[in-house]
Amino acid sequence: MVSPQAAHVDGKVWTQNNGFAGVHRLDIKSGKIETWEPFKDAAKGEPHNIYDVVPDSANNAWFTDFRWKHIGRIDAKSGEVKLFEIPAKQAVLAPRRGQMDAQDRFWFAQYRGDRIAVLDTKSGEFKQWEVAPKWSAPYDVALDKNGEAWTGSMINDQVTRVNTRTGESVAYLLPRTTNIRRVFVDNATTRPTFWVGSNHGASIVKLEPLD
Repeated sequence: MVSPQAAHVDGKVWTQNNGFAGVHRLDIKSGKIETWEPFKDAAKGEPHNIYDVVPDSANNAWFTDFRWKHIGRIDAKSGEVKLFEIPAKQAVLAPRRGQMDAQDRFWFAQYRGDRIAVLDTKSGEFKQWEVAPKWSAPYDVALDKNGEAWTGSMINDQVTRVNTRTGESVAYLLPRTTNIRRVFVDNATTRPTFWVGSNHGASIVKLEPLD
């Protein structure tokens, strides 16, 4: 995954290497590549897999540790690495894909935790919401202009819209096998519109809520 969203800040682009749980940063002008290995000194046998890297507005890198339950940060200026452990009794939550909102809050899906969550990158605090049913396997999450979070399951082809203020959710079962992965919300429409690619159908799915 290549993440150039904030490359205009300092001319640098982030990407990940899940082969050895590393993060790379490319200097576009010089072509120089820097590498971080946040879990190099982890306990023997402790699995780690950096699955996604998402920059904030200052082009600091935030990454998900899919094999465990951490969100990590690499400071763009100092290179310092800091890990944030997602609060849960479960040993493996598998945070997968994520997206940064306009307030520099990092939204992500817990693939094996049946939840979506947000990390306030300024305070370091987490908030989490359950996604039914059990084993729903949410893959990604996007926040719309109404403060509702959208996610989808790559197992049961269900799209879920969560009201982040009340915790209430609405589920939409897609009409055919889709295998949902990355999700997108169009906020330019009167009601936010949900889009997702159908990995199993060679098509694009559009979902328009009626309420």
